[in-house]
Amino acid sequence: MTNPEKIDVAYYTDILCVWAYVSEIRLTELKKQFASQINIHYHFVPVFGCTDHRIGGSWKERGGFKGYAQHVQDVCRDFRHIEIGADAWNKTIPKSSAISHHFLKAVQLLEQKSLISHQNDSGYAGNTLFEEILRRIRSAFFRDGLNVADEAVLFDIADRLDLPVQLIDKHLRNGEAMAAMCRDVELCKRYNIDGSPTYVLNEGRQILYGNLGYKIIEANVQEILRRPQNQVSWC
Repeated sequence: MTNPEKIDVAYYTDILCVWAYVSEIRLTELKKQFASQINIHYHFVPVFGCTDHRIGGSWKERGGFKGYAQHVQDVCRDFRHIEIGADAWNKTIPKSSAISHHFLKAVQLLEQKSLISHQNDSGYAGNTLFEEILRRIRSAFFRDGLNVADEAVLFDIADRLDLPVQLIDKHLRNGEAMAAMCRDVELCKRYNIDGSPTYVLNEGRQILYGNLGYKIIEANVQEILRRPQNQVSWC
């Protein structure tokens, strides 16, 4: 159950976004520092819904997928807390992030229905099972070079976490996960979100996008926590 005394933080990412991969450590720190004061709600924005268009087209004059793969390598080189393999965007080129998002919405639904643990007691460094599989799927692509647009890869990751794969499959097949994913798209349109990662706070009044330092994110959360309930800042 959501604690009504906590503030809501909506977090939008694309599973194939390198900046979301870089920013995982900042979200972890936010959870650690404000564990009793915030509720984090995970949503997905389809930045890489069609990678042939997003990268193959947009990066055509900059080397296409090879150029983009080198860009990702250069980005990750500057951040020692993450691991990047040689295959991401080189040997392994997922066609779409939507497959992973669909799969993750199914797992998220199981958590919301209490069919899997929704507490930070799963033994994975304070992550819930949903948060852990989200982290592992992203790492599977960037670090291990696995094609996370392949459902077989996703089910294997879920099985290794002892998640109920039959229930995941049921939610993929019965339309519930698709409906949840479509709702995320609707929310992206509502808040004009087209990039990853993006934080939405204060009922959409504060939107933080991109490779922001942790202190900026922290300051925005603290501002809301200090403010009297329902009172909009004058500044």
